[in-house]
Amino acid sequence: MKSTEALTPSTADSGAPRWSPVIAVALGTFTVVSSEMMPVGLLTPMSESLSVSDGVAGLSLTVSGIIAAAVSPFAPALIGLRDRKGVLVTFMVLLSLANALTAVAPNFLVLAFSRVLLGIAMGVVWGLAAGLGPRLVDGPRIALATTLIFSGVSIASVLGVPLGTLLAALLGWRATFWALALVGAVATGVLVLTLPALPVHHRSRLDGIVDALRNRGVAAGLAITGLVALGHFTGYTYVRPVLELDAGMSAGLIASCLLVYGLAGVAGNFTLGPMAGRYTKEAVTIAPAGVALAAALLPFATASTVTVLIALVIWGASYGGVSVSTQTWVRTADPARTEVSAALWAGVFNASIALGAFAGGLVIDRAGNRAVLLSAALITAAGLIVAAVSRPRPTAPRARRPELDAAGH
Repeated sequence: MKSTEALTPSTADSGAPRWSPVIAVALGTFTVVSSEMMPVGLLTPMSESLSVSDGVAGLSLTVSGIIAAAVSPFAPALIGLRDRKGVLVTFMVLLSLANALTAVAPNFLVLAFSRVLLGIAMGVVWGLAAGLGPRLVDGPRIALATTLIFSGVSIASVLGVPLGTLLAALLGWRATFWALALVGAVATGVLVLTLPALPVHHRSRLDGIVDALRNRGVAAGLAITGLVALGHFTGYTYVRPVLELDAGMSAGLIASCLLVYGLAGVAGNFTLGPMAGRYTKEAVTIAPAGVALAAALLPFATASTVTVLIALVIWGASYGGVSVSTQTWVRTADPARTEVSAALWAGVFNASIALGAFAGGLVIDRAGNRAVLLSAALITAAGLIVAAVSRPRPTAPRARRPELDAAGH
């Protein structure tokens, strides 16, 4: 039997919307993305401490991304009828434990195992959080709710990675992962206190994934997401070595540059996010155009701090809108399967993070810093082309047989 979604509305149908649950989910996405992306700011000290190359250290992103990509698409079907609040809380606890294990990892093997656990937690949290906007607020506010949820992604770049980089400079990279474990515990507590019950009355079926993929708008949105995220992480994972070796920047200056990048990302999220609610195609086209341009410019901008910052501002502002705009594209293309399509989107996004970190590591180890950034620009440009020739048109849902209820009737 095919998958249909019958997600019981909560805040959205209870009168005046409460924004605290939306902010709580945003804190969760902040924690997830900070945990996932922290190796970007700590690549050099981690590689030195564990006696591996920058390319091998970059595999810490690949490991978590591959696992998250494998888990996300199947999360709705695997967790069945369990209340989504309880599931989110459980896997946020796992995320905190994974960060604590990373903090004590004596070698890369243990670090890799901790990132496997992180990937499992990420896959479920990303897969559910990406589609929660329509469940927490009503129609006119969905675009803003989705923007707020994905603001956690951008704010993770502003506060998470730069502050983690600064903390590592003061106390070592392991202290940063202890701090992430603590932040995860706090985020879990906030979810417990503010998130309403999120029951589900019909099971998602695995063949619902196939149905979603048959939707041309969803398929195009996933292709755009995959190419843009792949291109971005091919280059951005290795920004620190570029800034260290090519621009000759100190650790403190690199942290400051990443902070500027992150601030631009927040601005991009809150600009392109609401725009995507009304002009989805335009927002999704603007985002990869800026990322491709910035990645192409950065290799030629390392002569001065000012030119580096210009490239990073363009990159940050553009990439800040990628998550919210591409998720809006997928939701617009298939509004009847919000949770399934959101889980697919999260899977593609995390797979692209993994492949991007892996591909970038191969390129930087064999061809150098300039090559990795130009490769990133070319891959992202491919995503721009797909966005330019596609539209997020919803297709009429196919006739479906009734789903089993909780009792199997």
